[in-house]
Amino acid sequence: MLSMSKQRLEGKVAIATGAASGIGAETVKVFVENGASVVAADVQDELGHQLVASIGSPKVCYCHCDVRDEKQVEETVRFALEKYGSLDVMFSNAGVFGSLSGILDLDLNHFDNTMAINVRGIAATIKHAARVMVANKIRGSIICTASVAGSVAGCGPHAYTASKHAVVGLVRSACSELGSFGIRVNSISPFGVATPLVCNAMHKDPDEVEALTCDFANLKGITLKATHIAEAALFLASDDSVYVSGHNLVVDGGFTAVNQCFPSS
Repeated sequence: MLSMSKQRLEGKVAIATGAASGIGAETVKVFVENGASVVAADVQDELGHQLVASIGSPKVCYCHCDVRDEKQVEETVRFALEKYGSLDVMFSNAGVFGSLSGILDLDLNHFDNTMAINVRGIAATIKHAARVMVANKIRGSIICTASVAGSVAGCGPHAYTASKHAVVGLVRSACSELGSFGIRVNSISPFGVATPLVCNAMHKDPDEVEALTCDFANLKGITLKATHIAEAALFLASDDSVYVSGHNLVVDGGFTAVNQCFPSS
């Protein structure tokens, strides 16, 4: 009975970009556990194949996809259709943290690359997933990974912060157009998660990153993990959120809801 109750995505087909590690990898696992067939897309081919092998199910496969290249995004969507026959969920998660340099030393080439992945890449996934859903009359769910840096400043580098603000705006804009087709578009904004992306950018071990984020966290007594974000994605992918669209689901323990400048006592 427990196994049956967990199948919240039974019969659905999903694509997850940035799927080889971190939040993407955890979400792929959660989606498959809940009955979905999933195409895990990434540029980290070795890690992607390792993820698929570790899951050990015909319901998951790997596809190389650099979201900066619209053609590769389109081909990944086509691959999902050919492999599993549909596309019900797009989890647009690929992203980079970018350079940590200050505004006075901002490298605009690095800025452009961050925007190309974090914004242009998400625009491409929304575009091509929506095209398929509209053409096939699929009442699908498109989910994009944003960040608390898309709500408040000071939580990440300048390019990253700008890109995540753009993601939230793009999600709302796409929602306004795609609602007439029954397609839901939402974003998830996590607080600090010790993913390889963040750890590598900060040159810190996962334990160090988690200790740092716990120090700044509003909600004490729990450490935010990638699996918590995967569960949020599961909610937005499933029929549990059937009337939720244009929403930025902030998973931050209240961090962005309170004024951090003043102590509580």
